[in-house]
Amino acid sequence: MMNKPTSMGLMSACCDLHTHTIASDGSDTPTRLVQLAHAAGLAGISVTDHDTVSGIPEAMEAGRRLDVDVLPGVELSVIAPSGNMHILGYGMDTRSPDLLALLEEVQQARAGRNTRILALLRAAGCPLSLEEVERTAGGGQIGRPHFARVLVEKGYVSSTGEAFARFLRKGAVAYAPKAVITPGEAVRILHASGGAAVLAHPLTLNCPGPDDLDRIVADLASAGLDGMECHYSEHTPSFTRICLDIAERYGLIPTGGSDYHGAVKPSIALGRGKGDLCVPARCLAEIRKRAEEKRASRCSLAEEIRAA
Repeated sequence: MMNKPTSMGLMSACCDLHTHTIASDGSDTPTRLVQLAHAAGLAGISVTDHDTVSGIPEAMEAGRRLDVDVLPGVELSVIAPSGNMHILGYGMDTRSPDLLALLEEVQQARAGRNTRILALLRAAGCPLSLEEVERTAGGGQIGRPHFARVLVEKGYVSSTGEAFARFLRKGAVAYAPKAVITPGEAVRILHASGGAAVLAHPLTLNCPGPDDLDRIVADLASAGLDGMECHYSEHTPSFTRICLDIAERYGLIPTGGSDYHGAVKPSIALGRGKGDLCVPARCLAEIRKRAEEKRASRCSLAEEIRAA
């Protein structure tokens, strides 16, 4: 990680390309998120809600009002070779039929997973209703943090951390997978939608060593991956260095973000992570440029097809 900026003004040298709102499992509205980015003096942000782009229009409008650079984004859950894998999409056309069809498929898988989690919790002696979880989600997409909050409210656990440890993390008694697409499919559809594709938080792949991570990234790079999230709230300086080296080896853009969720993850601050995070502002410019190249390529192909 980079050193924490020493003043508010220096935050303009930083951006945050991994944030969440109430459209998925964050606690802030898209407008509030942009307001916080403006107050922090960030160079820009990307809204990357899980498997949905429904919060993007509001965030973009708030960005225009407050003169905050907002890059459309999304975080896709994909089938992982180990641990958990997410692919971040940036700068894509959020009205793309390809993207919307993919999100519909993933959201249907999420709905099925929610039903399975409820059944597993009931079998574990912690019955919840879907209505309770939906109410906690506040109309946004239901995620595991919403189940965790209801478990706390009903007194089954003392904290959301305990809820994940006992019931909701991978391997726990009420865990149910939701990923239904491969990483290659995610990359392909993001490109077809005029966006760039980035491997999120490689730490969650739980690779035994750098060589194992290198092999996974090599496969993703051959599938067209554009970048890798090297700067991240949970990464140690040594792991950040490993990620930067791998990204350079495969010609990937080194990006980063806090994975801000608001009150859902109170230890993570927007733009600063756990206090010492600064994602270089150039990451925003580089990933935006790559997305623009994808859109230009997509438009050129469409023109060729029409002319044929």
